[in-house]
Amino acid sequence: MADPVFKSKITPYVFTSWILAAFGGLMFGYDIGISGGVTGMDDFLIKFFPRIYERKLHAAENNYCKYDDQLLQLFTSSLYLAALVSSFFASKACNVLGRKPTILMASTFFMAGAALSAAAQVGWMLILGRILFGVGVGFGNEAVPLFLTEIAPVHLRGAVNILFQLAVTVGIFIANLVNYGTSTMHPNGWRFSLGGAAVPAVVLFAGSLVITESPASLVERKREEEGKAALKKIRGVDEVDAEFEEILSACEIASKIKQPFKKLMKKQSLPPLVIAVSLQVFQQFTGINAIMFYAPVLFQTLGFKSDASLLSSVITGLVNVGSTFVAIFLVDKVGRRKLLLQACCQMLISQVAIGVILHLKLSETGSLDKGLAAVVVVMVCTFVMSFAWSWGPLGWLIPSETFPLETRTAGFAFAVSSNMLFTFVIAQMFLSMMCHMKAYIFFFFSAWIVVMGLFVIVLLPETKGIPIDSMVERVWKKHPVWKNCFDDDDSKEYEMA
Repeated sequence: MADPVFKSKITPYVFTSWILAAFGGLMFGYDIGISGGVTGMDDFLIKFFPRIYERKLHAAENNYCKYDDQLLQLFTSSLYLAALVSSFFASKACNVLGRKPTILMASTFFMAGAALSAAAQVGWMLILGRILFGVGVGFGNEAVPLFLTEIAPVHLRGAVNILFQLAVTVGIFIANLVNYGTSTMHPNGWRFSLGGAAVPAVVLFAGSLVITESPASLVERKREEEGKAALKKIRGVDEVDAEFEEILSACEIASKIKQPFKKLMKKQSLPPLVIAVSLQVFQQFTGINAIMFYAPVLFQTLGFKSDASLLSSVITGLVNVGSTFVAIFLVDKVGRRKLLLQACCQMLISQVAIGVILHLKLSETGSLDKGLAAVVVVMVCTFVMSFAWSWGPLGWLIPSETFPLETRTAGFAFAVSSNMLFTFVIAQMFLSMMCHMKAYIFFFFSAWIVVMGLFVIVLLPETKGIPIDSMVERVWKKHPVWKNCFDDDDSKEYEMA
């Protein structure tokens, strides 16, 4: 249960801070959603990827292989490689400068990427724009979830952190709407789609000037009085002594750690590190980004025309947004583990059903009949639905709440970089995998979902209602597996007041 001495109330200011910071997720989501739609636009392909456009026009095109092009996949996936590298610089920025300036830098990089991408005339401009997007994503995905977790009251921490993932889903949905609208704006509709990424970035930039720094970040940088004032401001009450003492204690321990990345390699750091990296890897191997990146392409493969495929993607985007609200309402009531396990069952059924239908009914050059195509769309929606209230938001929430302060930014950098690495791998490989594995790609992801369920059962503890600076004592040291990492005497330095 949440610690009752940590008093708080939700004020208009703190609620506004949550929403403004969550726009970092909207930036990320917009890019995920925009990429697949743009790569399916003929004007875009004619200008940058004419070979693929010619292949699309071929009468006997292969349903599974018509978009298999490494350069086209590099357009999408270069962002994630840049985000992977930049997340480690973002970790340092979070420590030295604070969460707030790091969020501001994220928005600045993203605005520059939007401007360059929208103005692109040649391939290198397009790729450089993607790299700038990637740096923005790396900084934003490092700082925003940490900021939301640190300013949230204990009993609402899950819901507040999931605002980030909610914003991601809203961004995807808006991007799908934008793509649907710009697909008929010849020949420059794709420029409006890519340039539109500047809008959430501008809001985040303005928001970063309004929000307060997190109390933990201020105290960690020896600004105790400002930290206590910030804590009073975000809690909406003056009685914050108990929570502030816990922050002070955590910061005192953190101040003794001069090399947090080296500290992460110690045995006592293994539990949160393994959980954080595994959740991010598993999040990608659900197959979600494969479906969301290339939803328009996937629906074209199923025989929908270009506009109809984008409309179908709008439908899945709406399901994504609505289902994330389920997570917001349930995560602090039923807990993290139950949501993850329920979703494993639902995602497994959906992936297997899609795979079976495509394997039996979709030939390389034909299309599905309307009834089966509708079934596949429904299965995609049930898959997206279950992901949106589980592995999507919790993949960011759990790593942000389980590291002690001394390794929090470094550990979360590993989580972000792992997410970006495997997003890069999936984005770079998915179209080629679909070409060579065909319908079996869905069975590939199904196998991973089984592994994920077993991982949750055996290794993932419940963190609902536990103050973030009490995780070691109340979670890791009591877990049947992870308690073995705290047998040594030097584990005492991890104790939290």
